[in-house]
Amino acid sequence: MSITSLLTSATLSGASVFPKSLACSTDFSSNLSSPFDSSKICLTSFPASRNPKKNATWNLTPNTAPIQGIRCHAMQVETRESFTAGKKFQLSDVIEGQQFDREMLSAIFDVAREMEKIEKSSSQSEILKGYLMATLFYEPSTRTRLSFESAMKRLGGEVLTTENAREFSSAAKGETLEDTIRTVEGYSDIIVMRHFESGAARKAAATANIPVINAGDGPGEHPTQALLDVYTIQSEIGKLDGISVALVGDLANGRTVRSLAYLLAKFKDVKIYFVSPEIVKMKDDIKDYLTSNGVEWEESSDLMEVASKCDVVYQTRIQRERFGERLDLYEAARGKYIVDKDLLGVMQKNAVIMHPLPRLDEITPDVDADPRAAYFRQAKNGLFIRMALLKLLLVGW
Repeated sequence: MSITSLLTSATLSGASVFPKSLACSTDFSSNLSSPFDSSKICLTSFPASRNPKKNATWNLTPNTAPIQGIRCHAMQVETRESFTAGKKFQLSDVIEGQQFDREMLSAIFDVAREMEKIEKSSSQSEILKGYLMATLFYEPSTRTRLSFESAMKRLGGEVLTTENAREFSSAAKGETLEDTIRTVEGYSDIIVMRHFESGAARKAAATANIPVINAGDGPGEHPTQALLDVYTIQSEIGKLDGISVALVGDLANGRTVRSLAYLLAKFKDVKIYFVSPEIVKMKDDIKDYLTSNGVEWEESSDLMEVASKCDVVYQTRIQRERFGERLDLYEAARGKYIVDKDLLGVMQKNAVIMHPLPRLDEITPDVDADPRAAYFRQAKNGLFIRMALLKLLLVGW
């Protein structure tokens, strides 16, 4: 049975979350024994940025009250992402690797491949014409910020940018993150934020009424990097199940390897090797997560041995900025594991070397010419993934 309801207003946590008039129609036959039983309804009739945060799933309860002859219903937001007919889903924010499952990854990658076609075509896309993206970067960035800005412009959108928000925004005057987000959302349709504190992106998303993308939060996570990393592995290796991956370098402070580990856990028969100096070993929360999800992992100090049996060697730099004044610890950690010609000699023929970049001396320049060096192709894939995310967050399918 199909029914159409007209909601003149709805209120969530004391604030109006719908326009004055919203018509919505959906098929309740598979979920409701009567039109007013509790069920989930996905409202996706307009872009998330043009409306309450975001294309969310709501619980329709039987508590109703007539307002000007219209039956109104109390609604409560579900915290998890929702799927609509045909297993299409609606993203609300991109905050952490744990929020994605295999179906969602596959769907995002399908859109990313469409974005590759758009990028290669000579015609200008207008998918995001009329939309504004604000980039708030409290830490330095080259690839992430520029690829997001390029992605937005290639889809016809516009960009408002703050490159060093920590020093050149009101944060330098003591403004709270919440106040900054509330201000910036008034100027834009989506916020892409990099911050120096772990958990800042989640705080921003909880504050904002428009989509927020985590472009890295201190030593926490970097989910869009992980998405492009998995997309690159699939493109280069041809599969994601049954692979062996070596995560190398600064595993304690590297947000990219943390997010990547979360995503790799979604696939079958994956084995992860952790290769790092003792002082920057992978933290226990990631190890516990992998164990609880049945993912085999192993710590090793022998990069040559590990590289000989891995499909992917994912190298990272030792992050000096995370050591504060303890430069002695930084010097003790750097230079321990180098990807060079000798390492190439023991690697499998079809394996790949990846790196989130920037690199310092942990991959020697003479490796670049080897076809297994995938890190610049990896960086280019970031454009396609970020184009896909912007499209899905702003206009959906």
